[in-house]
Amino acid sequence: MKYISTRGQAPALNFEEVLLAGLASDGGLYVPEELPKFSQEEIASWAGLSYAELAYKVIKPFVDDCVADDDLKQMIDETYAGFNHSAVAPLKELGSNEWVLELFHGPTLAFKDFALQLLGRLMDYALTKRNERLVIMGATSGDTGSAAIEGCRHSDHLDIFILHPHNRVSEVQRRQMTTILEDNVFNIALEGNFDDCQQMVKDSFANQEFLKGMKLGAVNSINWARIMSQIVYYFSASLALGGPHRPVSFSVPTGNFGDIFAGYLAKQMGLPIEQLVVATNRNDILHRVISGNDMSKGELVHTLSPSMDIMVSSNFERLLFDMHGRNGAAIAELMDSFRKGGGFSVEEDRWTETRKLFDSLAVSDEQTCETIAEVFASTGELLDPHTAIGVKAARDCRRSLDTPMVILGTAHPVKFPEAVQKAGVGKALELPAHLSDLFERDERCTVLPNDLKAMQAFVSQHGNRGKPL
Repeated sequence: MKYISTRGQAPALNFEEVLLAGLASDGGLYVPEELPKFSQEEIASWAGLSYAELAYKVIKPFVDDCVADDDLKQMIDETYAGFNHSAVAPLKELGSNEWVLELFHGPTLAFKDFALQLLGRLMDYALTKRNERLVIMGATSGDTGSAAIEGCRHSDHLDIFILHPHNRVSEVQRRQMTTILEDNVFNIALEGNFDDCQQMVKDSFANQEFLKGMKLGAVNSINWARIMSQIVYYFSASLALGGPHRPVSFSVPTGNFGDIFAGYLAKQMGLPIEQLVVATNRNDILHRVISGNDMSKGELVHTLSPSMDIMVSSNFERLLFDMHGRNGAAIAELMDSFRKGGGFSVEEDRWTETRKLFDSLAVSDEQTCETIAEVFASTGELLDPHTAIGVKAARDCRRSLDTPMVILGTAHPVKFPEAVQKAGVGKALELPAHLSDLFERDERCTVLPNDLKAMQAFVSQHGNRGKPL
């Protein structure tokens, strides 16, 4: 399988090359030249498979011959053996035909584990084969960082630098990153917001001279392997609820559009999905573009759902590419306009077509807390603030009560005690056993100014297991 850039000016690459490249050389994002398609009969035949067996079926076409079958199976098995629930992604019923897909049973208690624990293994596999090293650089609004570090900490071929906005992530999220003390792990608290962190990563890909010949790789959802891995749990949830013989709808808390884009791809690959609901907080660019065709930046605000405090949703470019008939030149022009501060609208017919599948809602902190309290009172289930936003959006935007509605439960509530406390549910939050001593562990982190040169200088000083490049 070949992968092409959304901006049309980068060479087509195979899976291994895309895995290690991250961002395309023209600034675009890689997507498959052609998606694999599964028949209803084939999907139905997967009903009795374990999560790992299903993951192999979905992922195998994307990696093609770049990874040997047995090696791929082993990496997938190892990835999901580390989850603390035998179903890996269990469904929990909230109400009539309404379900939460619990995606927080991995080592760092967030949905990012599904992709990043596998991504680290895939990268290590490819680099071992090539006898190469890679500097990983990633931006996080909270959960990506800890999952990426967990996936890369044991690698002899990777040095990982994670940028998070200083004082803008929860304490549990921060400590999950800063208490990992391996000599190939570096945490940078940037005196800015998530969009600043993300822009620095993109700028570093565009000009890699500071790496002095080392190569740069990405773990953010700009890396295709992240998206690929997330497609699996849409199939898993659908099969558990009677798919593919009946359609299923999904409500997805999302800031960067990666998780919900995986749902869009699942539909393109043959899974009957009736509706995808984009659930956002007050940083509502995705809601504005889906509901009103307004792709313009607003002012970024700090909320109780910090993992979605994002105003530049990188993965939306992948959907725009499909919306524009895969015209790379058109996307390059749109994204250049957006980067320079101008918003844009999509041609009416293209936007109308997209709205056939997508709905959206922006949810305030007050509504988030109300939803946490309401769900706890009616079911005894405690939601994290991002999942609560997904529930609120699902209930407000749902098109059919006959179609199962699945809300992606993106994180464990223990990661966001402030929101739970403000919801007033009165339930004590306890860390799982493997993290019970998190608040006693030593931390290591470097606070840097919001300055590209300062950040790049730090990476070049520490980019070889703590030594200068």
